[in-house]
Amino acid sequence: MAFPIQRLRRLRQSGPIRSLVRETRLSADQLILPLFVHHGTEKVEIPSMPGQYRLGINDLVKETTRAFQLGIPAVILFGIPEIKDEFGSEGLDPNGIVQQAVRAIKKETPELVVITDVCVDEYTSHGHCGIVKNGKILNDETLDLLVKMALTHVQAGADIVAPSDMMDGRVGAIRTALDKSGFQDIPILSYAVKYASCFYAPFRDAAGSSPEFGDRKAYQMDPANRREALREAELDIEEGADILMVKPALPYLDIIRDLKDHFDLPVAAYQVSGEYAMIKAAAGKGWLDESKAIFESHLAMKRAGADIFLTYFAKEMAQMLTEGQL
Repeated sequence: MAFPIQRLRRLRQSGPIRSLVRETRLSADQLILPLFVHHGTEKVEIPSMPGQYRLGINDLVKETTRAFQLGIPAVILFGIPEIKDEFGSEGLDPNGIVQQAVRAIKKETPELVVITDVCVDEYTSHGHCGIVKNGKILNDETLDLLVKMALTHVQAGADIVAPSDMMDGRVGAIRTALDKSGFQDIPILSYAVKYASCFYAPFRDAAGSSPEFGDRKAYQMDPANRREALREAELDIEEGADILMVKPALPYLDIIRDLKDHFDLPVAAYQVSGEYAMIKAAAGKGWLDESKAIFESHLAMKRAGADIFLTYFAKEMAQMLTEGQL
């Protein structure tokens, strides 16, 4: 039947009616807050990410406690070392900055889920995600570094490890090592589909992790490729991944949908630093409403199939959801 019998506007005429028939809903318990931790006591704002900071451990613990109070169930940590070298040694150090941070958070808020990023790019002098030899990033040799890093994170108390390097075989190597060490119950959140994107630029500013030479196109995915994402995700599942991530989020909603349609694992979407910076910049100019842009962008990811959101807007989202603003 068509108009005038069918009038779709009947279900749009008031807020309560729209709420009753709403197809897609957001919740604070779907959020993961990314945080940067560094040595020292200073809280340093990141110029390209207004409202985001490099935090010392004391401020980090305050931030994670507040996040938990807002109903955010998890955080993911990115470490900024004092000294970098070609092997990213601090990333593997049981007393490295992330390992210290994990212990401090779990002591203060044991119920909070602490996820750690497993990648050496933040710790290497050359800024790449693996061992470099003659200008080439070595895949198999890098796996040993990632395994050691993941183990030190879990030994410090991390609840979930998240390998983000895009080396082939890293999920399987980490899964095997965790199981052999008695950590069979630790989940792996795999950066299964991570594109070589320009939207990471503010993050690299925050972590000081821009490549010293070349780029990361030899290991991160080509933005032109869609079918390859399914291959990446399927291999990670076979190797033992428990959650699949797509990064970035908004430019790759079709990929989020593909993973949701093809696999039974939870799908996470990372609204990356560049996506955050665009909204903050436009809102700062008065060109759009920040709260509405936050809501609409996350709703798009949810509608595409995301179950979990890694987002720098996690606190704002949780606050608005609690207050019924969304």
